[in-house]
Amino acid sequence: MKPLKTFLYAQQHLTASIALGIANGNIKGILSSETREKVKASAAAVEKIVAKGQPVYGINTGFGPLCTTLISPDQTRKLQKNLLKSHAVGVGEPIPVEISKLMLILKLHALAKGFSGIQEQTLDRILWHIEQDIIPVVPKQGSVGASGDLAPLSHLFLPLIGLGKVHVGGKIRSAAEVLQEHHLSSIHLGPKEGLGLINGTQFIAAFGVKVLERFYNILAHADITGAMMLEGLLGSTKPFSAELHQLRPYTGNQHVAQTILNLLHESEIVHSHATCARVQDPYSLRCMPQVHGASRNAWLHLKHMLETEINSVTDNPVVFDETHTISGGNFHGQPIAMPLDYACLAASEIGNISDRRIYLSLEGDTPGVPKLLLKETGLNSGFMIPQYTTAALASENKGLCFPSSADSIPTSLGQEDHVSMGSIGARKALQVIENVEKILGVELFCAAQAVDFHAPLKSGKIMTALYEHVRTKIKHVTEDQIMYEDMETAIEIIRSGELLNLAREVAEKERLELETLWSGDFDKF
Repeated sequence: MKPLKTFLYAQQHLTASIALGIANGNIKGILSSETREKVKASAAAVEKIVAKGQPVYGINTGFGPLCTTLISPDQTRKLQKNLLKSHAVGVGEPIPVEISKLMLILKLHALAKGFSGIQEQTLDRILWHIEQDIIPVVPKQGSVGASGDLAPLSHLFLPLIGLGKVHVGGKIRSAAEVLQEHHLSSIHLGPKEGLGLINGTQFIAAFGVKVLERFYNILAHADITGAMMLEGLLGSTKPFSAELHQLRPYTGNQHVAQTILNLLHESEIVHSHATCARVQDPYSLRCMPQVHGASRNAWLHLKHMLETEINSVTDNPVVFDETHTISGGNFHGQPIAMPLDYACLAASEIGNISDRRIYLSLEGDTPGVPKLLLKETGLNSGFMIPQYTTAALASENKGLCFPSSADSIPTSLGQEDHVSMGSIGARKALQVIENVEKILGVELFCAAQAVDFHAPLKSGKIMTALYEHVRTKIKHVTEDQIMYEDMETAIEIIRSGELLNLAREVAEKERLELETLWSGDFDKF
C-alpha cells in the first residue's frame, strides 16, 4: 500500500497516523471545492439566523449562564471576538509545538465538515498556519474538558484576530508581528465563529494522538526488552505456546505470546536449558502475554475511540441549516477522557512489570548470571542502583494513575455542572508513557548485560541483531562506572523506535516471521 500523499479535510477518514503525517509535513491536507461549498453554505445559514433575530445559543446570545441574554445583530461579530479574548485564560508552560499543530489539524478537519458556521477565509487562515509552520502558543493548564477545551482553543486561535503568540523557527513571537511580516490582516470573525473555534475536544484529542503513537512504541519495545530479559534469565518459552492462549483468546495476549516466540525463534540460549529442572518462572517473565496483552487491548480500545472522536463534530451549537440548529453536548470530553485514563493505567502496568524483571535480574538466581549483574561485587555495587531509578519511576506512575475522569467540578455558574477533566487525563497519560520509556531503557541496559554472561551462545537472528545493535552503543559493564549516560542512551534507543525497525528489517531480509495474525490490529493507527 502506497503512503498517502494528500488528505482531503472533512471528506476522508482521519486517523492518528494521518494527523501525525500532516503535522510532520509528509502529507498535505487539502480543502476541496466540495468541502468549501458546504462551509460557505453553513456560514450563510448563520447569517440568515442573525438577520431573523430569533435567539440561537452562541450566535446571538451570550454564553454559558448568559445564554438568555440576546445580542443585537450589529454586535454579534464583536461578541465572537470578545469570546476568544475572555476565554484565553490558560496558565503554565506551553504544550509541545507538535501538539499545538495537531490541534489545528484536528480542528480544521472538524470545522470543514460544514456544521459550524465557519467562514471559508477562517479555514484558509488555519490552513496557512499549518502549512507555514507558524503554530500558536497554547498553555498546558486551564481546561476542564467539558464545554470543549475552551481555554486552550482560545489561545490556539488568538492569532486569527491578531493577538497571542506563535512558535516560529524555534522562537516564540508576537502573532501580530508575524502576521504583519507576511502582509496579513487579522480575521473579522463572523457570528458563531468564536464559539465554533473554541468549543471542541481538540486539546484532549491532540494529546490522545501522541499518547496513541508513543504508547504503541512502548508496547512494541516492552515485548523486545521482555524477550531479551527472558533469555538473559534463562526463562521458559512454554508459557507463550499458542495452544495455551487459544484457551483465553484475547487479541493482545495472543499477539504478545506469538511476538515473543517469533523474536526468540531458534535461540541457542533458549534451547540450552530446554531440559532444566525449573518448573516455572516468576510472573514478570511467565505472564508477559497476559500483562503486556491487557495493555495492548487498552491501546486498541483507545485507538477505536480516538478515531471516532477526531472524525466528529464537537462544537456547539451544531448548524444543520438556517431552520435547524441544536444546542447539545458534543463538546463534552467524557467519551475520550475515560479511554485515556484506561490507557494511562495500562501504560503504567508496562512500567510496573518491567521494573519487576529488572529486579529479578539482580537476584543472582540464574545459572551463570551473577548477583547484581557483575562478577565482582562488594567493592562494586553493580546494577543495584539503576533499579532504584525504575522503582521511583514506577511509583511515580502509580500516583498519576488516579483517573482524572472520576473527578468533576461545577463551572460557569452551574451551567456546566459536570466536566470530564479529559485534558488533565490526556496530559497525565503522556507523562506516564514518558516514564515508562525510561524504565524500558533501563531494562534494555540490564537485559543486554544478563545476555552477555551466556556467551558464546547466541539468540536467533532477530534478537541477535537487536542485541548487537545495543552493544554498538552501550558496552558491557565490568566494574562500577558512571551509568546514567548509558541509561540515557538506552532510553533513547527505546524512544527512537530503532529496535522495532531493525527487527522488521532482519525479519524481511532473513524471511523470518515477526508479524502475527493480529499485527494488523496493532500496527495501524
